[in-house]
Amino acid sequence: MVVTTMRWTGATLELLDQRLLPERIEYLACRNAAEVARAIRDMVVRGAPAIGCAAAFGIALAARGGPPLEEDFEVLARSRPTAVNLFWALERMRTALAARGAGALEAEALAIFEEDLAVNRAIGAQGAPLVPDGARVMTHCNAGALATAGHGTALGVLRSARDAGRRFSVIANETRPYLQGARLTAWELVQESIPVTLITDSMAGFLMSRGEVDLVLVGADRIAANGDVANKIGTYTLAVLAQRHALPFYVAAPLSTFDTSLADGRAIPLEERPPGEVTGYGASRWAPQGVSVRNPAFDVTPAELVDALITERGVLRPPYAPAIAKLAGR
Repeated sequence: MVVTTMRWTGATLELLDQRLLPERIEYLACRNAAEVARAIRDMVVRGAPAIGCAAAFGIALAARGGPPLEEDFEVLARSRPTAVNLFWALERMRTALAARGAGALEAEALAIFEEDLAVNRAIGAQGAPLVPDGARVMTHCNAGALATAGHGTALGVLRSARDAGRRFSVIANETRPYLQGARLTAWELVQESIPVTLITDSMAGFLMSRGEVDLVLVGADRIAANGDVANKIGTYTLAVLAQRHALPFYVAAPLSTFDTSLADGRAIPLEERPPGEVTGYGASRWAPQGVSVRNPAFDVTPAELVDALITERGVLRPPYAPAIAKLAGR
């Protein structure tokens, strides 16, 4: 990547402001846990692994003046509810604090960041063989370097496949209403000269019906013990369409995204975001004043619609429950 998602200086966490892409590349400096939480909530940084890394650095910032307070953990935990990596990272920072004290928290945050980068490369290596030469790959939202410490999950698989010499093209759904596919995924792929075609979300089924898609590859924000997948809104629709057209539907995610405390996807908390993201974008508004709005940010794809879960420790196939339990050590 030409740029990095986040930069740690020791005194600040500098976050690439993804609200401004692709028009401008600017970094927002955060100096405490509350500012990191605000950046997560306001979508300066997004993507489950990246949110986890940012939260860890938020606790490290809180520890610069002494042990972090419980309110530092709480403000970060409240920032976004669906991505389980956030809570995984906070719990890991709690454990480090209890075991080694506040002085160990910066090193722990850096370890989480570096481990995420290594995990993403491992996911890429595991998933690359699933991308045939000449494939036309449809993806949704942004599960790339911008959503992680680097390399990416779903896009990491594609980067690794490219590096292995495979030729393929990508169909990026724009991902309404926040346009992560149009603004972020398309930008990442253009930067790396990976062929990409942008479509609106409602065009996906048409292209599948015309035989113009070979597989669907997405990321995840939380995966339940049975393999149900919470991801950006519209993912469930793609999975249903993929099944209708007999196309493989793959999900790439690190083990930190699995939540084995939840039996299935019905228990996953799904964030509802502000109505302004649906009624317009930026300074533009196209919906009438007074209209009611629903804006769920995520949906749940049942495990039976998922052909494989790509993790850093292997590619899981149905039935998922025993495979997930084995990886989780349960």
